[in-house]
Amino acid sequence: MGNLLHRFILSLIVLGLVAVVVFVLVEALPGDAATAFLGQQATPEGLAQVRLRLGLDRPAHERFFEWAGGILRGDLGVSLMRDEPINDFLWTRLRNSLLLGLSAALVGFPLAIGLGVIAGLTRDRWPDLTLSTGSLIGMSMPDFVIATLLIYVFSVQLRWFPAVTLVNPDAPVLELLPNIVLPIATLTILLTAYILRIMRTGIIEVMRSDYIRVARMKGLHHVVILFRHALPNALLPTITVSALTVAWLIGNLVVIEAVFNYPGIGTLMLSAIQNRDLPLVQSIAIIMAVIYLTVNLTADLLTLALNPRLRVRG
Repeated sequence: MGNLLHRFILSLIVLGLVAVVVFVLVEALPGDAATAFLGQQATPEGLAQVRLRLGLDRPAHERFFEWAGGILRGDLGVSLMRDEPINDFLWTRLRNSLLLGLSAALVGFPLAIGLGVIAGLTRDRWPDLTLSTGSLIGMSMPDFVIATLLIYVFSVQLRWFPAVTLVNPDAPVLELLPNIVLPIATLTILLTAYILRIMRTGIIEVMRSDYIRVARMKGLHHVVILFRHALPNALLPTITVSALTVAWLIGNLVVIEAVFNYPGIGTLMLSAIQNRDLPLVQSIAIIMAVIYLTVNLTADLLTLALNPRLRVRG
């Protein structure tokens, strides 16, 4: 419990640092929201008026603390480019991205664990060689290449799924479903390729351990040995790596959403950066950081649940 409390406090500190770093990086970019808003028609007088209206004439630290105070109250502020409260449109985009990410996780994690177990139990035989080769190919291919290949096969050639998303961001989930198949498939391939390798290594190491030999000498059925003794211990390193993979997937989500024109939080982040919409960029960065830190805390809880020695030590 003390370790989890320490991690929670550390997570709050990380959130604060994320907000500061994002603010500084966006401030360091050339131009500002007023320049992006006026574009080629920008004049010194027009820029001054827009900066005054958007509050960009105030010192940077005042704008930062005003935004941070709003976050603590649950108010994400006002989008500089949309000129409307961020709370009014951000959560719909977050829903769309969570639909994409959670669907890929629900498919990818069980698939990767199952295939990793098969590869580990059939080490150096054709199932292992086939799965290991496939995972290496998936790990070596960039995400946009995988997405492009899926579009070519299933959208251009077979015409099974749309190549890009054309529905509105606030469309019902049922309207989004046909548009998320290929993005989910892309994320699932990427996720499975990484987790499968870790799970395979864990199964191989656990099956060679002494307590597995003792269990075999006692005459336990191989199914009991696998699910009661081998699998929980092999999952421990996999859970840790999976939490790190989620952070990597959050970054990839931006690319995947851009390729498929998917109305999620990733494409909204790209638009906010291009338009120098600082409050929106910070809000999305904070939400992404919260998601990543929540996944890490969940991974810690699962590790404690699977490893009694850590609970006793605590």
